Amino acid sequence: MSERDEFLRVAGRAAEAAAELAPLPRAAKDAALHRIADALVDAAPEIVKANETDVARARENGISDYMIDRLSLTEQRIAAIAEAVRKVAALPDPVGETVRGTVLPNGLELRQVRVPLGVVGIIYEGRPNVTVDAAALCLKSGNAVLLRGSSSAYDSNTALVRVMQGALAGSEVPADAVQLVPGTSRESAKHLMRARGLVDVLIPRGGASLINSVVEESTVPVIETGVGNCAVYVDADADVDTALDVLLNAKTQRPSVCNAAETFLVHADIADTFVPRALAALKDAGVTVHGDERIRSYGEDVVEATEEDWNAEYLSLDIAARVVDSLDEAVAHIRRHGSGHTDAIVTTSQPAAKRFVALVDSAAVMVNASTRFTDGEEFGFGAEIGISTQKLHARGPMGLPELTSTKYVVTGEGHLRG
Repeated sequence: MSERDEFLRVAGRAAEAAAELAPLPRAAKDAALHRIADALVDAAPEIVKANETDVARARENGISDYMIDRLSLTEQRIAAIAEAVRKVAALPDPVGETVRGTVLPNGLELRQVRVPLGVVGIIYEGRPNVTVDAAALCLKSGNAVLLRGSSSAYDSNTALVRVMQGALAGSEVPADAVQLVPGTSRESAKHLMRARGLVDVLIPRGGASLINSVVEESTVPVIETGVGNCAVYVDADADVDTALDVLLNAKTQRPSVCNAAETFLVHADIADTFVPRALAALKDAGVTVHGDERIRSYGEDVVEATEEDWNAEYLSLDIAARVVDSLDEAVAHIRRHGSGHTDAIVTTSQPAAKRFVALVDSAAVMVNASTRFTDGEEFGFGAEIGISTQKLHARGPMGLPELTSTKYVVTGEGHLRG
């Protein structure tokens, strides 16, 4: 059987599973999720062993330590992933929720209710936790899921899906509702991207090249998740200690993720006070600063920033930095170079905060808070499917409601249109 035929077989089973899953009550879905969580914990040694194969291969291929951190699983991380599944089970079920309802003048009862999307395809890079997060969110929202992770995590993903399918086999949820796309070649990803009619929506998670490839090549509707070129703007009226804490947390708490800060902008009026302290603190944390001429005047260790630096999603201990003469100049920089993911202002001025929030067109805007908070679990959504940076259907962390569509239910008493 060819890879394409195998994919079509898998996708067809997913479509059948989606039809069985959609009408199941919350209790059935929650029970299945708890079975998955328990099975992951029980199979942790097996999953870690598979992951060690992926990690060893990544090291042989010269993958950076930051990427290996994203790839690596331990029994503790698996326990945390399982706990995230339990948290999803505890969340309200969006399916069947009435978004709005009314009685029309002619007596017809009109309700708009949430329904599953159907079959959701996920294309993502080397983070095997996404395999479980995506499956849990899709199942809870009544969707079947086709998972296409990167080849670097293939052994890990295969083990995780095998464990989840085994757990579902003893539940009311069909095991075919969670499946791994066959193969690791680029063609296997293309099969998923071109499965219009079998796959209802496709969600890419990863770097700019992956996302652009999926958006440009897919015939399946795409919910675009974006890269995270996030900025922290330190306003003229910022509290310096607060600004330092926010900047360091945003950059260094976990630099390999999309909501880590990649740029900081400093108002000229506070630069003399803030920049020397920021450069010293960032250096102590192992961060390389890529700065404009004004930033470089404060420290000999600052690397000259290029145009590529302003647009970079480093995912490492690097950050670009610039002094600006106004809040509006900071906003203009973010609009030109930012990715529309998350941007933050640190200020004690309410007018400045309100203007920044009004002008910055990003999925999330932080005021006196780290960019690292843009996350489904931090927002109380449970594990997210991704951070959407587009403006159609869903924007920001995508939790359960964002994995549903709606339909109208119209109830009458033999009503006829005249």
